[in-house]
Amino acid sequence: MSSNSERKKQFRSLGHNLKPIVTIADNGLSEGVLSELNRALDDHELIKVKLALTEREDRQQITDEIRKLPKTEVIQQIGKVLLLFRAAKQPNPKLSNLLR
Repeated sequence: MSSNSERKKQFRSLGHNLKPIVTIADNGLSEGVLSELNRALDDHELIKVKLALTEREDRQQITDEIRKLPKTEVIQQIGKVLLLFRAAKQPNPKLSNLLR
């Protein structure tokens, strides 16, 4: 295994017990959702996002848009749930899901 796949495996293990922090519904990636998504990634580094969309194509489109966010990595997608990672510039040990 390469270090990248080992890192992803570790993130998936950590993400297993997380609850979704952000829910994306029919309005898609609006300004409010994007700001909350960025805030959550800055605070927690590793988060789950729930896609409350019925159509698979809509979920895939939102996932593709999230992949385009700077320095944001989609670690895993299972059904309607995404596991996202973005390294924080200065991680807060009280908030980061990686440092707890």
